[in-house]
Amino acid sequence: MSTHKAGFVNIVGKPNAGKSTLLNQLMGEKLAIVTQKAQTTRHRIFGIYNEEDLQIVFSDTPGVLDPKYGLQEKMMDFVKDSLQDADVFLFIIDITDKSAPNEFLVDKLNKIPVPVLILINKIDASNQTDLEKVMEMWHEIIPKAEILPISALTGFNTEVILPKLKSMLPENPPYYDKDQYTDKPERFFVNETIREKILLNYDKEIPYSVEVVTEMFKENDGIIFIDSVIYVERDTQKGIIIGHKGDAIKKVGTEARIDLEKFFSKKIHLKLFVKVKKDWRKNDRDLKNFGYR
Repeated sequence: MSTHKAGFVNIVGKPNAGKSTLLNQLMGEKLAIVTQKAQTTRHRIFGIYNEEDLQIVFSDTPGVLDPKYGLQEKMMDFVKDSLQDADVFLFIIDITDKSAPNEFLVDKLNKIPVPVLILINKIDASNQTDLEKVMEMWHEIIPKAEILPISALTGFNTEVILPKLKSMLPENPPYYDKDQYTDKPERFFVNETIREKILLNYDKEIPYSVEVVTEMFKENDGIIFIDSVIYVERDTQKGIIIGHKGDAIKKVGTEARIDLEKFFSKKIHLKLFVKVKKDWRKNDRDLKNFGYR
C-alpha cells in the first residue's frame, strides 16, 4: 500500500529576501504578489502543492522586521503564528544582504524541533567565494540546518527543493482537498493584484498607506464584475492615487485587469474607487476590519 505524505512548510526570512518569488516558483502559479519594495507581503498566504502521494501546505509570511506602527505589529503576529505550526521551515537568506542576521528568527529556528532548510537566494547576483563564506557562516549560526544555494527568480536549483521536502515530511493524509491550491478567497487575490500595481506605480509612502477592499465580485455570462475600493490615509494621497485627469488610477486598473484575466482565465470588468480612512494603519478597529486580527 502506498503511503501519503503531508505537512506544513513555512517560508520565513527578512523583507525582500525572495519568499513570495519562491512560493510562486514552487507552486508554478502566481499566488503572492512580488515587487522590489520591502514589506510587499502583509498577510500569511497558504499555497497548497499536490501530487498523488504528497501534499505540501506552503505558508508565505511577511518579512521579519522591528514593527513601527499598528499594521506592522499585526504583520509580525502572522510571522509569530507561522513559527508555531510547521513540519519544516524554509529560511530564505538574501546573499546580497550585508546586515546582521535577525536574532529573533535565528533563536527560534535553533530551538524548534523540526527540520530547517536554509536557502541562500539571489546567488545569480553573487560569486562563488562569497557564496562559500555565507554558507560557512550559516552552518555555524544554525548548525542543524541543511543549506542550499538557489535563485528563486531564475529557478536555479529550485527543482531539488520539492524532493528534499518530501523526504522531510511525515506520513499524513491530505489536509485540504486535492484540487485546492490556496486557503484564500478570490477577493483576496483581487485586492493583492491591485495593491501590487500600486506598489509598482507609486513612490515613497503612498503604497504603504494603501489598503484595498473588493466590495463586489460576481460573475455574469462568463464575465467577472469587480468593484474595489482603494483606501488611503489622507486627502493628498487620494489625489496622487487618482492622478492628473485620472490617468494614474486608470493605469493601475488596466494593469490589474490584465493580470486578473490571466489569473481567473475570464474576462474582467474592473471598477476602482478611492476613499480616505484617516490613519487606518494605526487604528485597531480599521486593522481588524481589513483582516489584520
